[in-house]
Amino acid sequence: MTVTIDFDAPTDQVKSPAILAHVVLRTAKFKEMVDFYKTFLGASAAYENDFLSFLTYDEEHHRIALLAVPGTGPKVPTSSGLEHIAFAYEKLEDLALAYRQRKAKGILPAWSVNHGPTTSIYYKDPDGNMIETQVDNFDVPDDATKFMMSKEFEENPFGTDFEPEDLIRRLRAGEDEKSIKKRIESGPRGIPDL
Repeated sequence: MTVTIDFDAPTDQVKSPAILAHVVLRTAKFKEMVDFYKTFLGASAAYENDFLSFLTYDEEHHRIALLAVPGTGPKVPTSSGLEHIAFAYEKLEDLALAYRQRKAKGILPAWSVNHGPTTSIYYKDPDGNMIETQVDNFDVPDDATKFMMSKEFEENPFGTDFEPEDLIRRLRAGEDEKSIKKRIESGPRGIPDL
């Protein structure tokens, strides 16, 4: 096998990865976190012991790993670090169905918002980490980028809150998904206090 890549060629940009493979969360609440993520994602353990769990819900061998490390303290909400993890659904109906299924299991949203580029429902795990579940509001990524360059997004990059039950009511009534996904402009908005 002959290598055809010039590893020493100058470049302005590093080669991007193909995908984001997984996220590992360190926790002091190991069992509670494992149970939560199995339920939240409809996941199963590809491997698990008393301090490590590799969870999968799709073709990847693991998407979330949980690690119990002695001496781990509680999350400090005001410290630097990961703000949230986002999981995407293909259709608005799927996002609403997952919301309703989680609600039936006692997992309630912390925030529901139409950002413009996405319609999103956020949750908190037992450690207080934020999890976004979302659906794209535009069929083409360039259209989402154009929206993010708009005056409306500039004055409100966070979005407009909505009630998930209202979203389900609108879907059941047969309203077009595109009209449900269209963000209602509410004017300037600061950083939400979640």
